[in-house]
Amino acid sequence: MTIQGWAEIALTLGLSVLIAWPLGLYLSRVWNGERTWLDPVLRPVEGVFYKASGVDPKRSQGWLGYAGALLAFNLAGFVFLYGLLRLQGILPMNPQAFAGLSSHLAFNTAVSFVTNTNWQSYGGETTMSTLSQMAGLTVQNFLSAATGAAIAAALARAFVANRGEGVGNFWADMTRTTLYLLLPASLVLAIVLAGLGVVQSLSASVTATGLEGGEQTLSLFPVASQLAIKQLGINGGGIFNVNSAHPFENPSALTNLITAVSINVMGWAAFFAFGRSVLAKKDVRALVVAAAILLGVCTAGIYVAESQPAPALVAAGIEQPINMEGKEVRFGLPSSVAWEGMTTGASNGSVNSMHASAMPLSGAIMMFLMQLGEILPGGIGSGIAIMVVMAILAVFVAGLMVGRTPEYLGKKIEAREIQYAMIAVLVLPLAILGFGAMAAVYPTALEGLLNDGPHGLSEILYAYTSGAANNGSAFAGLTANAPWWNTTLGLAMLMGRFVPAVAVLAIAGALVVKPKLAPSTGTLPTHGPLFIGLLIGVILILGGLQFFPALALGPIVEHFQMLGGAS
Repeated sequence: MTIQGWAEIALTLGLSVLIAWPLGLYLSRVWNGERTWLDPVLRPVEGVFYKASGVDPKRSQGWLGYAGALLAFNLAGFVFLYGLLRLQGILPMNPQAFAGLSSHLAFNTAVSFVTNTNWQSYGGETTMSTLSQMAGLTVQNFLSAATGAAIAAALARAFVANRGEGVGNFWADMTRTTLYLLLPASLVLAIVLAGLGVVQSLSASVTATGLEGGEQTLSLFPVASQLAIKQLGINGGGIFNVNSAHPFENPSALTNLITAVSINVMGWAAFFAFGRSVLAKKDVRALVVAAAILLGVCTAGIYVAESQPAPALVAAGIEQPINMEGKEVRFGLPSSVAWEGMTTGASNGSVNSMHASAMPLSGAIMMFLMQLGEILPGGIGSGIAIMVVMAILAVFVAGLMVGRTPEYLGKKIEAREIQYAMIAVLVLPLAILGFGAMAAVYPTALEGLLNDGPHGLSEILYAYTSGAANNGSAFAGLTANAPWWNTTLGLAMLMGRFVPAVAVLAIAGALVVKPKLAPSTGTLPTHGPLFIGLLIGVILILGGLQFFPALALGPIVEHFQMLGGAS
């Protein structure tokens, strides 16, 4: 650990939050249909989309209609992407002549990108054609991110409304978020990345001569354009199997910093956009502080753990002052830690390759970050939405303590909202522990593990945690491209994405019809240190719902040990 290392980590987090503030104010204007500086160019384009699709953007939908439109749109996206992947072998723009994907891999991949998870059971450069990458995966990187933002926009309107009827128009929210935010930002970032050396080519490959005179075939793809939305949409699923550890995708320390900040900035921007939209900047600032504290502490814990020598190397008599296995040697330990800690909290951590080679404490922290519900800051919109759910639960707990009906942002929180909130947070332990327990005793599932003992159990828990939390990072050591893993991980992704989404929209539907209340002497202040502490406590308790039971699965650990001993 060095001062420079701490400074690198602080710089990454600080830049993310600093850039997110003005971006969040702009996103709020987009959500609210206010005038932006892009209106002269994009307003006519937006109108063409509405006219062609028959959408009236001013017609507000109830929460059921909004949720129905969201589910139908994502179902259509899944069907299109599944068909594209299955038929890849006979479709154009396939200079690599890749065959179509198997049914279970196509299912897993289509679900993965529709849910903003971007889990990869495949090697991108050896599996996906240029058409699949561009028209399939990249498109869903835009649409899945816009879906999360739409959920937050609907929830914000529910807090603002005074006995309202609707939570907004899903089609308008999707169109405006994509057209006014994601597309322009991705265009700018793609040009910057291409200018800094990130590959952007429609060719299949290029042949290079190495230093020793041998020829080497290097895969080429339109990387910069997909990388831009992969980062800004808080996605994963890189064109190359090792994602941002590949020099064609991440050639320099500058691109490393830019991409690390990019994958964080939109999640934080959604926090600030929500605060401006609900006219409660101080209250939402408390959510930002709570998220930053948790993320900072967890990232610091990873840095401390990884700054120690690996026990296995010490036992082998190999001198190594810090654990650099699986890290980006080009950029050093702090940059790798910033990537992994902050991107695991930002709803996707499949960027480097340190998960499997991390110290035990680091692996546990990464897993715990995901099990908190991807709220630090999480995906675009989905992170702030679940953070608001946590805040609702926090004021409910406070209300029980003092015997008063809890309120949050001017709305009374009653039994109906708490029931929906519990559905949103309990789906994670249900998916993680449920599928994890089945996989731990199912012989076909165990065939995919490269490790037995407790580490094998960690591989299982990490995989389902990553899937259900819509994170997409992998612990490695698990051969996931098999019918059991592709299918069950796909189901975990669906549960982790759409059950909380519908629950949050149901909360919005319950709140929107309520009167907007002015703060009274009995209202719990939700912007001070007391509330921040209470909120952090609730988050940690709910995160422990799946983390600590997983640690206590003694019989399953013994089962693995009998298979071959602890690894």
